[in-house]
Amino acid sequence: MSRPAQESSVQERPAEARPARRMWPLYAAGFTTAFGAHSVAANLAQGGEGLARSVLYLGVLLALYDGAEIVLKPVFGTLADRVGARPVLLGGLLAFAAASGLFLAVRDPQWLWAARLGQGAAASAFSPAASALVARLNPAARHGRAFGSYGFWKSLGYAGGPLLGSALVWAGGLPLLFAVLTALPLAVAGWVAAAVPSLPPLPRTRQTLLDLAHRLGDGAFLRQVAALAASTAALSVGVGFLPATGRADGLPPLATGAAVSVLALCAALVQPRVGRAHDSGRLSARQGLLGGLLATAAGLAVAAAVPGVAGLLSAAVLTGAGTGALTPIGFARLAATSPPERLGQTMGAAELGREAGDAAGPLLVGAVASTAGLPWGYAALAAATALLIPVLRR
Repeated sequence: MSRPAQESSVQERPAEARPARRMWPLYAAGFTTAFGAHSVAANLAQGGEGLARSVLYLGVLLALYDGAEIVLKPVFGTLADRVGARPVLLGGLLAFAAASGLFLAVRDPQWLWAARLGQGAAASAFSPAASALVARLNPAARHGRAFGSYGFWKSLGYAGGPLLGSALVWAGGLPLLFAVLTALPLAVAGWVAAAVPSLPPLPRTRQTLLDLAHRLGDGAFLRQVAALAASTAALSVGVGFLPATGRADGLPPLATGAAVSVLALCAALVQPRVGRAHDSGRLSARQGLLGGLLATAAGLAVAAAVPGVAGLLSAAVLTGAGTGALTPIGFARLAATSPPERLGQTMGAAELGREAGDAAGPLLVGAVASTAGLPWGYAALAAATALLIPVLRR
C-alpha cells in the first residue's frame, strides 16, 4: 500500500462510527484555555492595591501568559506528534490546574507571576494538542465543521471570561476565580480521559531543521497562518479599542460593552456555519478566506470612518463575522495540507502565528493612534488586512 493510502486509512479509521461525544471534551479544552486567559487578565487589578497602582507589574503579568504561549506552543505541538496528542492534552490540563492551585494555596499576590506563567505554559501544551486531535478524530470532509465548533466554544470562553471572571471575583475575590480555574481543567481532564480515544503517534520520516524550515516556509502554509494572524489581530483590536472609541464618542459604558459582546458573539456564531458550508462544498476555502478578509477590513474601516452607535455596532458585526469566517477555514486548510504525522507541529506553529497577530494588531493600532488618532489606527490595520487579499488569491 502506498504511503498516501496508508495515511488516509490511519486518519479515517478513528472517524468510523465516531460518536459526537468524543469531540465535546476537546471543545471544553478550547473553552478552558480561552476562559483561563481572559478571566484572569480582566481581573488582575483586583489582586490588591499594589497591583492596581503598578501598571508595569500588571503589564508583566499580562505578558507572561502570552509570552509562554509564543515560546512553547511549537515545542508542545512537536511533542504531541512524538508521544501522542492525548497525553500532552491531559498533561497540559493537569498542569493548568496545578498552576492555578498554587495561587489558591498561597493566596499571595506576589505569587501571581508564577501562577500566570504556569497557566500560560500549560495552555501551550493542551491548545495545539486539542487542535491536532480535532483534526485526527474527523475525516477531512468534516474538518471545517469540527474546527468551526471548536472555535465556537473557544470564542465563548474569550467572550464570557471577563464577565464570569468578574462575577467570581466580586463574589469571592481572586481566590474564588483560581479555585474555579483549578477545578475546571481537572474536570475536563477527567472527561478527556474517559471519552477521547488514545490515538498512537503516526510513523514519521526523519526531519532535519532544513526540512522543517522548508515546510513551514511553504507559501500555502504561510498564507493560512497570515489569515489566522489577521483574524486574531482584528479581534484583539476590536475587544481592546472599540470601547475607547465609544467613550470618545460620548457613548455610555453599556453601549461600549454591548459592542464587544456583539463582536464576540458574531465571531462565535459564524464559525460553525462557515465550517459546514466549507465541508458541503458551498463555500470554497479561497472564497471563505477572501470573504473573511474583506469583512474584517470593512469592519475596521467602518470603525475608522463612522461615528456613534451605528458605526460601533456595524464595525463589531463586520469584524466579528470576518474573523469568524477566517478561523475554521484556516485551520481546516492547515489540517488538510499538513502531513498527518506532523499535525501537532503544524498546529503549534499556526498557534504561534495567531499569538503574533494577537500582539501585533494592538501594537500597530496603538502606535499609529498615539500620533495620528485612533481612527487612523483602525485604518492602518484595515489596510494591512486588505493587503493580504491579493496574496491569498494566488
